[in-house]
Amino acid sequence: MRVPVVVVAGLPGDARRAAPNASSRVWPPGALREEVQNAFAYLPATLIGMLAGIAIVVWLFSDVAPPAWWAPWLGAFGVLWLLRLLLLTGYRRAVRSAAIEWLAWYRVWVVATLASGVLWGLTGWLFYGLGSGLQQTGLVIVIYSYCIAAVPVLANQRAVFHAFVGLSFLPLVARIASIGDPDGLRLACELVFIVGLTTLLVRSYGQALQRVTELKLRADDLLEQLRAEKRVAEAARHEAEVASRAKTQFLAAASHDLRQPLHAMGLFAEALRQRSHAPDVARLVDSINESVDALEGLFSGVLDITRLDSGAVESQPLDFAVGDVFRRLRLHFEPAAFEKGLVLRVRGDRHVLHGDPLLVERIVRNAIRYTDDGTVLVTCRRRGGRARVQVWDTGIGIPEADQTRIFEEFYQVPGRRAVTTDQRKGLGLGLAIVARLAALLDAPLTVRSAPGRGSVFTLELPCGTEPPQDVTPPLPGPASALTLGGHLVLVVEDDAAVRDGLEVLLASWGAEVVSLPGLDATRDWLDGRGRPTGPTPAPALVITDYRLDDGTTGLDVIAAVRARHGPAVPALVVSGTSTTELEGRAQELGFHLLVKPVLPSRLRAMVGFKLQRRDVPS
Repeated sequence: MRVPVVVVAGLPGDARRAAPNASSRVWPPGALREEVQNAFAYLPATLIGMLAGIAIVVWLFSDVAPPAWWAPWLGAFGVLWLLRLLLLTGYRRAVRSAAIEWLAWYRVWVVATLASGVLWGLTGWLFYGLGSGLQQTGLVIVIYSYCIAAVPVLANQRAVFHAFVGLSFLPLVARIASIGDPDGLRLACELVFIVGLTTLLVRSYGQALQRVTELKLRADDLLEQLRAEKRVAEAARHEAEVASRAKTQFLAAASHDLRQPLHAMGLFAEALRQRSHAPDVARLVDSINESVDALEGLFSGVLDITRLDSGAVESQPLDFAVGDVFRRLRLHFEPAAFEKGLVLRVRGDRHVLHGDPLLVERIVRNAIRYTDDGTVLVTCRRRGGRARVQVWDTGIGIPEADQTRIFEEFYQVPGRRAVTTDQRKGLGLGLAIVARLAALLDAPLTVRSAPGRGSVFTLELPCGTEPPQDVTPPLPGPASALTLGGHLVLVVEDDAAVRDGLEVLLASWGAEVVSLPGLDATRDWLDGRGRPTGPTPAPALVITDYRLDDGTTGLDVIAAVRARHGPAVPALVVSGTSTTELEGRAQELGFHLLVKPVLPSRLRAMVGFKLQRRDVPS
């Protein structure tokens, strides 16, 4: 609350300006409020002290003072005491209502304080000279105690203090001096000297208190400024969070919409290869597939880094067999490795780790991206109660000077030879994503590398206990020899171009294809509607898009097929985006997830894997 500059007549200070018939004190903003708050904070103790002083005077002079004095004297003090009590109650009520005029309350408090000084001055004038010296000494002590007690309250208001001391103590000094004996005059001089020392004390105490008040006001201003800046920062943070969510939603939507035509482009290109064996056509198809794969890498990198920064990815640690992760890695990279002549080897797949297996798999996938020829070795080795998952490659290596920066966003090693299309057009986000995923797992991540010899990335995780036995069979050999003759493949895709591309490609591999646009059409097909005779055959494989136009998902399609033909029907879900939740559902429901655009070679390897698993005896 901003308090305007207030001028109080009769209160001298450092800053003055002219006022009619009185000196004037200029109150800095906030200073008047502080003085009023301090004054009323002492008022309860003042009221108790007043009662104690009245009781002591009655005790000292009850036997020697004229009885006629007591009624008016006690009445005057009683009225003043009640008025000050009402003043305190009204002030507290005004503070609670937040509607308070500080100057008005200050003036009322000053009047009450000076009235108290008048009554104590009258007490000294009336009662001194009655009784013995002990009683008179007690009276002096009581009145002087009130002067001392006023120091903390009035030290910063010296004019009010001087007035209070003059009204309460000087009548007592005058009464002592008026007696006329030498002892009385000496005592009066001593009391004047003591009051003078007290005034000096008040001056020093007031200066110190003024500095404290100034510091407090400055601290209050800084606190208010900090609160205002905090409100601005919170508003900016909220706007940033809204913008980040909007950016994430936009990127997810744009990624999904753009992946659809890219996915269809790759499928049609591969279908073109199947129909024409001319070398020029083959090179054209390879270029198209490389471009599609590069764009998929860009989409995935930007979307992943955005989701990680916005906190949309969470770690769900559990005990898992690292062999399951290694099998999925082989399935994911086998087509690319076969085309480039790479050898992908795994070692230590019998270990059990504790962590999020999906995040571990994504870390290892990004770590093995940049090998063009030679060998990639993925290992897991135990060291005490922890295990090291390592990726060794025979790639081009990373100079030592760049090894501390490769985990930064958008950083690419200068002068590094780009070995694949996606590396030539990449954004430098792959290892930044790896670092963020490792931080989510709370797993140390290190790298060692030598230019021309390769690199080794090490992820350290705690060991876990033995999970349930996995009956996943070994992966098939290279997928290029795949034939789908005699297999019925059900394709459910709401995008007509993608659906047509899948149908043409699968048919070129020898499959019998049933392509449908959504869940309702799938249910009609399962119920035999539109078939002349005979029951609907069980598909050897279901390939379905995740998001369908009618508001359903590929999971609903899989559930409908398996409800009719049993839970063993293999399935592939093709999605425009990959989320940790969807990957978890894939493990839970036993289907594999592919992210658009899917290269035909990768699709071919996955189809072969799913069909081989179907043919394994249970």
